[in-house]
Amino acid sequence: MTVEPLRKNMDFWQERVDLAAAFRWCVRLNYHEAVANHFSLAINEEGSQFLMNPNQMHFSRIKASDLLLIDANDPKTLEGPNAPDPTAWGLHGAVHRHCPHAKCAMHVHSIHATVLASLQDSRLLPIDQNSAMFFNRYVIDNEYGGLAFTSEGERCVQLLSNPSHKTMIMGNHGILTIGDSVAETFNRMYYFERAARNYIQALQTGQPLRILSDDVAEKTAEQLDAYPEQGIRHFDQLLAILEREEPEFRD
Repeated sequence: MTVEPLRKNMDFWQERVDLAAAFRWCVRLNYHEAVANHFSLAINEEGSQFLMNPNQMHFSRIKASDLLLIDANDPKTLEGPNAPDPTAWGLHGAVHRHCPHAKCAMHVHSIHATVLASLQDSRLLPIDQNSAMFFNRYVIDNEYGGLAFTSEGERCVQLLSNPSHKTMIMGNHGILTIGDSVAETFNRMYYFERAARNYIQALQTGQPLRILSDDVAEKTAEQLDAYPEQGIRHFDQLLAILEREEPEFRD
């Protein structure tokens, strides 16, 4: 008989494990930035209670038991020794307060997505299969107003009212990706960064872009939306690698 180790913060254990795995993989993929950026995952039906990384802990060290359990409607959240980063509260608190369709939210300053967000024209044009995945499925924030404290977070989430917009290109900032699960959201963030990389590198050639027609881009996006369990299987493989190489992420 296998004896489970004694753990603190036992509630929502699988959700904690999945989220901890996402942090660890972001380091491997170089999506992290010092001790900044945040991921969150709602654990109640309304979406208002959520798990999130502790204030300024490096992604490579985050374990399942480290994750904070936060109530988006609790005005005392920023009080006490375990308070989250104020910008994390500002953005993710607003997401989980106003967007019940956003069960999981991942915000990063990954290199190519942030380069795209820094261009005057921050559209991701459908030049390949990866970029077509996001056709008509993202929104661009052109009104960056500083760090994502409460007022900025409240402003940003107004752009997520359309449930089909699951990626926000945050102008002058980075990206915010939302989804129904850690696996789905991580998979979307992963492919957005790859699509942004291909697009930026294509622009750097100075050659004309081979842009897909709207009809083909939408058809491709719909096919990828319906592709069976791709995000789940991708994430299951990432979990298996971590189980072998960094098993302490589950602690």
